[in-house]
Amino acid sequence: MILLTARCHRTQQAVLVKPCLKVQCVVELNDLKMDLSSPVLPATLLEQTALRLGCSPTDRKLAVQLDEEDELKHLRECFCIPKVKDLPPTDLSLVNGEESCVYFAGNSLGLQPRKVKTYLDEELDKWARTGVHGHFNGRRPWALADECIVDLMAQLVGAQRQEVALMNGLTVNLHLQMYAVESQLRLHGLDVEKSMLMLQPRQGEETLRTEDILAVIEKEGDSIAVILFSGVQYYTGQLFDIPRITKAGHKKGCLVGFDLAHAVGNVELHLHDWGVDFACWCSYKVFSQTTMKALRRKSILLTGYLEYLIRHYYSEDKTNPEKPFVKIITPSQIEERGCQLTLSFSLPIKSVFKELEKRGVACDMREPNALRVAPVPLYNSFHDVHRFIEILGSAIASSKQTANNTALSGSY
Repeated sequence: MILLTARCHRTQQAVLVKPCLKVQCVVELNDLKMDLSSPVLPATLLEQTALRLGCSPTDRKLAVQLDEEDELKHLRECFCIPKVKDLPPTDLSLVNGEESCVYFAGNSLGLQPRKVKTYLDEELDKWARTGVHGHFNGRRPWALADECIVDLMAQLVGAQRQEVALMNGLTVNLHLQMYAVESQLRLHGLDVEKSMLMLQPRQGEETLRTEDILAVIEKEGDSIAVILFSGVQYYTGQLFDIPRITKAGHKKGCLVGFDLAHAVGNVELHLHDWGVDFACWCSYKVFSQTTMKALRRKSILLTGYLEYLIRHYYSEDKTNPEKPFVKIITPSQIEERGCQLTLSFSLPIKSVFKELEKRGVACDMREPNALRVAPVPLYNSFHDVHRFIEILGSAIASSKQTANNTALSGSY
């Protein structure tokens, strides 16, 4: 039997890990250790900082202050931020085309680092000057290109250098490691329905509970050969407890692996220390300019700020059933998510998404009813989050008007 959860299929460049060896107080932002061990939740910090500024946590003044105190704010200048006018869906009658867009699609494709063009030009120039000799000469010999960043990749995922190889794409690597589940089951003449165990959330819930995952491993583990999970589930944004799942699987003699396409560069990973047997991930979202610890620290607060404002403005109001509302599918616990929040709406999702795109927001809609919004700590700002919330209000109002007009026209 193989235990499996839904995973993301990618075709872009990926990297493969080979099997591993077996107190209340007023807080100053610069003093914050916003990580999983911090006793201060993002909402508490936001409210205390707003109190210090003499404003509401929803005031734009708070976003400005958070950006001013952000230790990673300089990294934004390392990326090309598209102008609103250059995004194809933009309606210039609604927005200022010269403004930078609100880019919350970094979990799908990150923004281009400014150095990319320089690096590409260097290689094109080497090709022009040296021809075939470029394969084994220069700063980045083409035949050995993967070796140039193996150390960086190993550090990023918490693996040893010899455990990491850069090759192919995500789905290809899964097949090469014989862990693309359905194809392997069929290859060996096994019934997919009987031999692959898929985990589902409890009735009425959107995400899996860790205790339910561990309970299934404990109950079925003696008949499970391979456990394959996402690190961060691409649709819900849920971050799974990789070390606990790995430990539980090993206790039952299972191989344990993870699809880390949405986890690498998003959360801190320690694959070697956790004893993970294999993993694959995409490399096209990774950018080395700081530490994962610093990125994660900012990410927790940035995503917490987004969550805070959504809950403040767009929570369901039982006393006002006409008010449109937004539901956050992604877990609220910071240890169970990365930078992504997955949202569902009381209004038609396609309409809301279209109105956001008209207004210069780049995010990601997934069927049947999800909007994936990912403020990336490398280049997104707290002001981006505040702008998004304002634009979301306009998009919801427009979508509601469209829905009302459609209902009226259908009543005649």
